[in-house]
Amino acid sequence: MQISLYQADAFTDVLFGGNPAAVCPLDRWLSDELLQAIAAENNLSETAFIVPKGKDYHIRWFTPTTEVDLCGHATLASAHVLYTHLGETAATLHFESRSGQLSVSLDGGLYIMDFPVDMLEPTLAPTVLKKALAIEPTDVFVGRDDYLIVVDSQETIEALEPDFRMLKQVKSRGVIVTAPGEEVDFVSRCFFPNAGIDEDPVTGSAHTSMTPYWAERLSKQSLTARQLSKRGGQLHCTMLGDRVALAGQAITFMEGKIFIPN
Repeated sequence: MQISLYQADAFTDVLFGGNPAAVCPLDRWLSDELLQAIAAENNLSETAFIVPKGKDYHIRWFTPTTEVDLCGHATLASAHVLYTHLGETAATLHFESRSGQLSVSLDGGLYIMDFPVDMLEPTLAPTVLKKALAIEPTDVFVGRDDYLIVVDSQETIEALEPDFRMLKQVKSRGVIVTAPGEEVDFVSRCFFPNAGIDEDPVTGSAHTSMTPYWAERLSKQSLTARQLSKRGGQLHCTMLGDRVALAGQAITFMEGKIFIPN
């Protein structure tokens, strides 16, 4: 059996920037074990698998160690592959996922994703979390899967050197750390050691948590954001009631084939 494989850098228009994602279009679903094995072999933060469903698509996302409920950059990469390589011409692509219905449209080179907002609750940071990050947060929230940690400045974000062994003790999928930006509205870094990713280069799903927070704090509905990983990435974020539009670019790195013995 042969499976097509594409790899694209999402939330960037520069090769080797943004967040790389693998995309595997399938005719039908394979076993969960095989999907996970392919994602582990790809060894990227996410591998997306897409299967046609009528005029729409079903999408699933896997890290090297687990399936996740929502992934922004691999959804963007999937839309890029469909539009750029697989002849898709629909004005808007619709994806059925574990997080409900998602959509992606293409507008002037930007892929615009429509995602559900992550509802946040104020909380106290566990002691192990503060020790792992070696910071004192100004605000702490817990969302669907992650902690959202707010700090005072971009400089604090840039200086973070987490203890990932300690961070794995935190009972959450991951930890998002955010601050006001110097050249954009807000900046962040995202850490997911419990999902097999110490630091994610650019995390679309994290912006479903950060956008509502910064929209309220800055009294703005449209915001610019930058994730300050080594690769870095840029996003345009817009509040749409209980949903958020996340816009970014993508560029193809690789196209190939996976060979699975019969």
